[in-house]
Amino acid sequence: MTKRFIYLTLIGLLGFPVFTNAQNHRRLELDNNWYFRQYDTKEWLQANVPGCVHTDLLANGKIEDPYYRTNERELQWIDKVAWEYKTNFEIDDSTYVKKQKRLTFYGLDTYADIFLNGHKLGHCDNMFRTWSYDVSDMLKKGRNELNIVFLSPTGQGLKEMEKYGLALPADNDQSVLGGMENKKVSVFTRKAPYNYGWDWGPRLVTSGIWRPVVLEAWNEVRIEDTYIHPLKVDSKLAQLNAEITLTAAHPQTADIEIRHGNRIVSQQSVPLKSGKNRIGLPIKIKHPKLWWCNGLGKPHLYTFDICVKTGAQTLDNKQVTTGLRTLRLVRKKDKAGETFYFELNGVPVFAKGANYIPNDAFLPRVSRSDYEKVIADATEANMNMLRIWGGGIYEDDYFYELCDRNGIMIWQDFMFACAMYPGNPEFLENVRQEAADNLIRLRNHPCIALWCGNNEIGVAWRHNSPGGWGWKQKYSTEEQERIFQAYQDIFHRILPEAVEKYTDDMAYWPSSPMSGPGESDFELLPGTSGDNHYWGVWHGKHRLEAFADNVGRFVSEYGFQSFPEFETVKKYTVPEDYNIESDVMASHQRSGIGNLRIKEYMSWYYRVPENFEQFLYMSQVLQAKAMDIAMRTHRRAMPYCMGSLLWQLNDCWPVASWSTTDYYHNWKAAHYAVREACKPVIVVPRKNGSQLELWVVNDRLKKVKGNCIVELQDFEGNVLNRIQADFSAEGNRSVLIDHIGSDRLLKNHPREKTLAVVTLRNGNKILDEHHVYFTEPKNLDLPAHPRITTRYNEKNGRKFLTVTTDKLACDVMFYSPGNTVRFSDNYIDLLPDRTYTIELFTDITDPEIKTRFIQ
Repeated sequence: MTKRFIYLTLIGLLGFPVFTNAQNHRRLELDNNWYFRQYDTKEWLQANVPGCVHTDLLANGKIEDPYYRTNERELQWIDKVAWEYKTNFEIDDSTYVKKQKRLTFYGLDTYADIFLNGHKLGHCDNMFRTWSYDVSDMLKKGRNELNIVFLSPTGQGLKEMEKYGLALPADNDQSVLGGMENKKVSVFTRKAPYNYGWDWGPRLVTSGIWRPVVLEAWNEVRIEDTYIHPLKVDSKLAQLNAEITLTAAHPQTADIEIRHGNRIVSQQSVPLKSGKNRIGLPIKIKHPKLWWCNGLGKPHLYTFDICVKTGAQTLDNKQVTTGLRTLRLVRKKDKAGETFYFELNGVPVFAKGANYIPNDAFLPRVSRSDYEKVIADATEANMNMLRIWGGGIYEDDYFYELCDRNGIMIWQDFMFACAMYPGNPEFLENVRQEAADNLIRLRNHPCIALWCGNNEIGVAWRHNSPGGWGWKQKYSTEEQERIFQAYQDIFHRILPEAVEKYTDDMAYWPSSPMSGPGESDFELLPGTSGDNHYWGVWHGKHRLEAFADNVGRFVSEYGFQSFPEFETVKKYTVPEDYNIESDVMASHQRSGIGNLRIKEYMSWYYRVPENFEQFLYMSQVLQAKAMDIAMRTHRRAMPYCMGSLLWQLNDCWPVASWSTTDYYHNWKAAHYAVREACKPVIVVPRKNGSQLELWVVNDRLKKVKGNCIVELQDFEGNVLNRIQADFSAEGNRSVLIDHIGSDRLLKNHPREKTLAVVTLRNGNKILDEHHVYFTEPKNLDLPAHPRITTRYNEKNGRKFLTVTTDKLACDVMFYSPGNTVRFSDNYIDLLPDRTYTIELFTDITDPEIKTRFIQ
């Protein structure tokens, strides 16, 4: 099909590639008319670009849904063969006559040979890099053909491993499932590590054009990059430097103008040499509106328009949006050890949030709507930080734009996780270019708080130290030194040098977790400095209460698993699979111990149900309990502890995992619990021996006053005792406001038949409410048949449920069988003699509503 050249305003209305015209600059996105085939076969099939082989095979009916039942196992052949993609596109006269023409590939996964009109442009070997080629002498007027051959990623990885002469540890590489025996080749390929499997994800090793392909044409000047570098920012004045990189076709003089809105904030006439030019222009903004994280203020953004002119003619223009703020990692000695916290605009911030993984095993399927949902999930849960984990990808630009707009700070890992990596010169240079590409691409985003070298590699290896994951013990002393030298080269030389070179003194942390930045600064358990991953709960089989005894300075990982809700499970199973030990349920649980570990923990706290659907529900109740304890414990420990990032926010396929939202963006019970635990002002009741301590945590910048009311109730709603304490909590503080002896509170009432309703009030406003039970839920004498009533109503186009109960009902889950319904509140204790109003988010009018509760 012939390409059509249309205006940018038609994007989204038509599926044709588009030339955009900024006077002298032409831009064509090659996203149409693509075909693919298995290399050296005859059948060409239609392809989507951006896309990948698996989704293209699925769209053409050549494979079954990889996520359904155990279909994943039948698709392991796909990464063992080569694939070819091709397209034709037209070049019109006005584009052909341009002097400069460049073809850019923003993401090729992974080993690719590129051919334009039969001429080889180059070879690519890193899915995280941008690949650009000067095609000024290769393009033809009229019809052009572009071919890309993707070599087998596992085949090429195997060649690289053999060339290196040493196998390297990579525990999460599911090589056996992939038919590779013990050959873990993932570490030799610069590709998303999770593609090769993880303990929450499938092994689906992709190939394809996963980000846009763009042809640009111009005559004189192209703006390559603009970095708005903050020099000094406070509430009175922002002093910035716009670092502009230009490419000029020949020596000339150009006028550069920077506008904010209708106002010129900087301009300069500059001489340009042929080739690349770097120019700095100062910008001053009086009384700037600062960028703040979620919960502390508005995330104000500034858009700057950069224009390069000669006389009245515009040669090129570019728009950059950023936020004005100071954001730094503060590590200073104190009585306990060394602090580890982020300071935003001079204010210490307790980081509340989660770890984030890619949203799909097939990255091109992730839509803007998916990104909007996942960032809304974080924002609505009162989070202010996400950690982009190092086994996935450097995310799409739109993801970071959403974080900028919503005040979500980003801890950004480089893409290295849970493995050792080679240190040959070619690999190290590839890493250096990867770091440069992504630092330059992302450095204008105010959301990024820190760059971290890797996930859990240092603590797994622990060079010259006891412990670790047992990796180094498998190698000779000489091999250990060789492997660790590569580690030093990447994480203590190449990456920190790149961060220093390309950013404004942004913080770099070599590995997570670490107790310090040195090459041997690792702690297995929470220490008095650095960040830590606490997995005593779950992997170590510690009780949930152990969170209180293992608080670090910044807890960047901890978690607990649950199953997704039954409506999600139904999408990948049939009724014969409805057993947590069935083959299908085991396949959708990639932590081998996971399903039985959930059952074991459940037996400690709850009555274990035999019903499959009830068991799925109870797993979520258990996870919510764990995450509530952990988040409130960490926040209570501020300022000693200044960060709590749970593992994990999301899923990349439908699975039992540590996520608090499932693959379809359904909130699990834990996400509702975390939302409550992350509110700006919370009460944290803590059992300490025979005492019930009452803590108030205030994340706001101003003092909060009020009272804390503790009511002892029986399960029919009768108030048996009432104790009140006034409180005053300074901004950014955790304070102990009272401690109540069990005798004083319970007054001989039976523990198994009572609860304490702890309410934090500021005047008539309820700031927080928390329920305390005096024995494990399995020991409670709960009402067998509470009568829960729900009444549907609508008001001003919004849908609501009015809910009551005659007796206590614990952790009540509202759901609508077969329908997608979000509830403003869910998995909540319903108290007698109260009326609850819950909003429904759905397109369905008066949906059927059912409930589950602890029995």
